[in-house]
Amino acid sequence: MESKYATEAFAALAQETRLSIFRLLVQRGPNGLHASEIAAQVGVPPSTLSHHLGILERAGLLRSWRVQRQIFYATDYEGTRKLVAFLMEDCCQGRPEICSGIPVPTCASGCPD
Repeated sequence: MESKYATEAFAALAQETRLSIFRLLVQRGPNGLHASEIAAQVGVPPSTLSHHLGILERAGLLRSWRVQRQIFYATDYEGTRKLVAFLMEDCCQGRPEICSGIPVPTCASGCPD
């Protein structure tokens, strides 16, 4: 991942509402939620939510799809993996054993590929 894209992703997450949306969708897994459910759970109006979802999607952290009239959103796991890998590459000046204690999140029902 290039620094330019990592900076965009971090900027997207550097806002309280967007961070809450991202964490909610990480918890929900690959099936995600439709926009109205996200709005209700995060407590933001739909127009405001749309703005935040767009920023997260453009940053490569969310994906969306339409089912009839509803738009669903879920974590873009590949984009998220790339961001985490960007943070950890060249860990500890070539001594990866130092980084081995950093917890790696696991999914209760299995993480998507």
